[in-house]
Amino acid sequence: MSMRSRQASSAWRARGSLRPVLPAALVLALVTLAPGCRAEQALNGEPLPQETLTHWSVPEPPAVTAERPVLWVALAAHLGPKLASSAATTLPLVLTAAEGTIDVVDAGGLRISAPRLELRWRAEPLPRPIRLSRTVLGPFPSFETAEQAALSWRQQGVESRIAHPGDWEVWAPADTPAPPGHTARAESQQVTARSALVLASPGGPKPLQGPLEIRVPGGLRWGDGVFRGPFRLQSDAYGSWSLVEQVPLERYLQGVVPHEIGAGAPAAALAAQAVLARTWALRNSHRFAVDGYHLCADTQCQVYGDPRQAGPAVRAAITTTAGRVLSWQGRPIHAVYHATNGGVAAGFEEVWRGEPLPYLQAFADGPAPFVAAYPLPLDPALSLPALLQRTAPAGYGADHPRYRWQRRLDRQQIREALGPAGRALGEVRQLTVLERGPSGRVLALAITGSAGRQVLRLDGIRRSLRQLPSTLFTLTPEGPGVWRVSGGGFGHGAGLSQAGAIDLAARGWSLERILARYYPGTALLPIQGLGNGP
Repeated sequence: MSMRSRQASSAWRARGSLRPVLPAALVLALVTLAPGCRAEQALNGEPLPQETLTHWSVPEPPAVTAERPVLWVALAAHLGPKLASSAATTLPLVLTAAEGTIDVVDAGGLRISAPRLELRWRAEPLPRPIRLSRTVLGPFPSFETAEQAALSWRQQGVESRIAHPGDWEVWAPADTPAPPGHTARAESQQVTARSALVLASPGGPKPLQGPLEIRVPGGLRWGDGVFRGPFRLQSDAYGSWSLVEQVPLERYLQGVVPHEIGAGAPAAALAAQAVLARTWALRNSHRFAVDGYHLCADTQCQVYGDPRQAGPAVRAAITTTAGRVLSWQGRPIHAVYHATNGGVAAGFEEVWRGEPLPYLQAFADGPAPFVAAYPLPLDPALSLPALLQRTAPAGYGADHPRYRWQRRLDRQQIREALGPAGRALGEVRQLTVLERGPSGRVLALAITGSAGRQVLRLDGIRRSLRQLPSTLFTLTPEGPGVWRVSGGGFGHGAGLSQAGAIDLAARGWSLERILARYYPGTALLPIQGLGNGP
């Protein structure tokens, strides 16, 4: 995506040194003026000196610690106009209190109190022109894959940042060579204005300085829920704004557990989900550091909704596991989970780039007869088709609706799913599985067209071909340009299968036994017992 479609922000100069460049009152979301706008001039008529950055500086959120386990969660991101010229026509941001008033203090000390606030956008000229220039890797299908790319740069001494302006990317200072195995692109844009907030009021618009500190004693209505806060409305790294809730970890879980596994799950499964959601949040609290918050509220993180909707069973699961996380060598594990593994769990390296993790290994997920019937690695010619075609013996969680599934792909669907890369392939003629992992999952899928060939790998397969619930599948041609896909599972397949946990809990398995099955060798520890770092 070009710089015109999403403007970036940073505290780096082009060669990588870190330093703030604007007063706090101007640390607002960036928007570019329309092409052709001239930079603001000094009094003598000469252009002011130009600053070069990779992205706008946003202070990182405070660390989540045992003493202060508070998450900054973005209820909404990328708010506001993308271009300064469209600020006046961008829909306002409306904040409504469920009860009582909304109390706001801006960075300049202005205080506002009202049951409903209407915030509008305006273009604010910069004191001098700014050039945003950076080297970009990506887009990547997931944060995990982007993190491995960032690590490749950091191992070479390059200061890189993971960003999410629309897809996951990795940014470094301009003119930085790409690390081995990656292709980089350059992005550069001069900007002369940023977007700022104004309060629409009977007495006329009142300019506001970000960030805004927001408290709503009676709760803030947002989306389909009510959230307690407190909140911040702050700029991000791309030229937009984020509405961030500062939510205690245990209250955050009330908004996650029922949305991730379902409030009707058995007690041990709910408890397992609570432990994993807590662990995942701690392990991933650096995910949106470039934007000044910890986590998002959608499927790029954990789905977070109205905590008030957590019923007694969910609250009991959170309370009975309060402060407990799953650890490996004293640190939070990579606590990934998914809906159903289709009868066989995936190893970490079957899903994402990076070193294998000892507690995320492939295994047949079922009773002893099932495990005996499907020894790993699965034979792609015999065992895998048998696994996907038979219902007995069944693995754990076999009653999930996507434990087994069928899809039909045609050349037009594939071409459209791949976007510009698909158009470059020409007419799609062949799909070929190049590599499978021990669980039988596809690790590399070649798509051959009349004008070229593209290979999708690991999480990039499902990210591109979104019709496929998982990468555990076989392909059967059904005519020119048409394939039947027979598969199992929903999600990446690594770690806990929620359907499996529900099944095991119904069979009487305890929290500890369920976690030990899906994360062997790990230990439950209180937050206070964790070592430093993820």
